[in-house]
Amino acid sequence: MRGSDQVTGSLFSYVDLEERIPARHPLRKIRAVVNDALRSLDADFDRLYAGEGRPSIAPERLIRASLLQILYSIRSERQLMEQMDYNLLFRWFVGLGIDDAVWVPTVFSKNRDRLLTTDMSRRIMAAILAHREVAPLLSEDHFSVDGTLVKAWASMKSFQPKEWTASDGDEGPGDPPDTRVPPTSSSDQSTAELDPMTRPTRRNRNAEVDFRGERRSNATHASMTDPEARLFKKSPGAGAMLCFIGHSLMENRSGLIVQADLTRADGHAERRAAIDGRTTRHPGYAQSQRRRKTIEEPFGWVKTVGGMAQTLYRGIERVRARFTLAMAACNLARLPKLLAA
Repeated sequence: MRGSDQVTGSLFSYVDLEERIPARHPLRKIRAVVNDALRSLDADFDRLYAGEGRPSIAPERLIRASLLQILYSIRSERQLMEQMDYNLLFRWFVGLGIDDAVWVPTVFSKNRDRLLTTDMSRRIMAAILAHREVAPLLSEDHFSVDGTLVKAWASMKSFQPKEWTASDGDEGPGDPPDTRVPPTSSSDQSTAELDPMTRPTRRNRNAEVDFRGERRSNATHASMTDPEARLFKKSPGAGAMLCFIGHSLMENRSGLIVQADLTRADGHAERRAAIDGRTTRHPGYAQSQRRRKTIEEPFGWVKTVGGMAQTLYRGIERVRARFTLAMAACNLARLPKLLAA
């Protein structure tokens, strides 16, 4: 017998989110570890918030939602709120009930930015690694340190001479410096208003710019979009780009990231950020050299899944906090298989 396709609205709905999530879903183990880690940070959260005033979004829910955004490669906070509105899995992970309203994207972003600093991201990573089920996976025998480029949220057209300021023209860094229209004097203003043919025309903000033959360096130029980004390339044959350098310290037994940092891009950043001070005379060095290729896997994950191939944030502090949280999310993504083994 053919079933009916009629849609009837229910007056009451009894939905238990816990029963809707499969028992072997990997997010179950991740959520359990994250909840235990956040409970250990309860005193830190108390110090960040005032005792009186209007209640804000719970910090635990902010962190769960931010981790979810990284784990599922959600591009923006607006898309995250949209999916959380109808995705029961996301509501269950964050801690929202079926009837709870999701947050306005701008409200979520402002609350998240106040909470997720570099220090808090590092505390979250440390709390996850200190979990009773995760700590036995770690080893203190030998580590590997490496770095990767993180492309900044700034275009090459924004890389202008340092003496140039936005007040020099009304078009901003999208126009080449030699095509700016000089300001009209007061004596010519009335003529310009009467004669449209002599009035300065507004050019395309994203005009074509030819950089051929122009010498540009971090000593003489800076990005007007993100002044803390640096022009850098890692190999002689590669093109230079505005970027930062992300660093990570990996323990070599399970391949988990135990520390992360992000610095300005230059030729000495990796040596200054390195944490492992041993040299080639130690017996663990040869073993570290064999295992150090594994450190490229977290870098690949945070770029392809975690959204760090090109950061969406500006300023080294915000990019560093996001990079550290993405490395913590990378550890979480590996935990279900590691703990099952």
